[in-house]
Amino acid sequence: MWHWEAPHPDWKPGGNWDQMVSSYAIDDGARLLLFDPLAVPSELEELAAGRETAIVLTTPWHARDAQTLAARLGVPVYVPPPDQGDTNPADWNVFTAGERLPVGVVALPGMEPNDLALWAESHRALVVGDTLLDRGNGLEFPVDWVPKGVQPEQILEGLRPVLELPVEVVLPGHGGPADRAALERALA
Repeated sequence: MWHWEAPHPDWKPGGNWDQMVSSYAIDDGARLLLFDPLAVPSELEELAAGRETAIVLTTPWHARDAQTLAARLGVPVYVPPPDQGDTNPADWNVFTAGERLPVGVVALPGMEPNDLALWAESHRALVVGDTLLDRGNGLEFPVDWVPKGVQPEQILEGLRPVLELPVEVVLPGHGGPADRAALERALA
């Protein structure tokens, strides 16, 4: 499992998230999955040449380097549906919560219908994008990011079934990896 951070190109001072954002890769020896990739290390790009590689996004606004990376590596991209009025590239594979992707990942409900949690059972890893994050005080549910008209408790209730999974590591898009205890605290 790989974790790296890079400065987000659209970040502005004073925002409600750090300039540095996280990306992840899971390598099982045959398949390499790149989650929300931005500034992928050259070592991983070299590894991708010898693996069945795919890019998996937790949300369409985490496209970051996905399009150029997919073209350069010749790999598929899996992405939740775009926001209303937006579009994903035509060759991207759209998925929704409840689907099992052909790359061994299960899409679970997240913060929004297109901001999903991804269960990578092979590594007991839960990739959470923007649904949970770490702003320097541990993993948390970002109440201030909840869509207008939605009650935070409603989303949290929908997230709690992930506690039934044997999660060992949580991979947020903002902040670094966390453990199961941090997940339990964030969803309490």
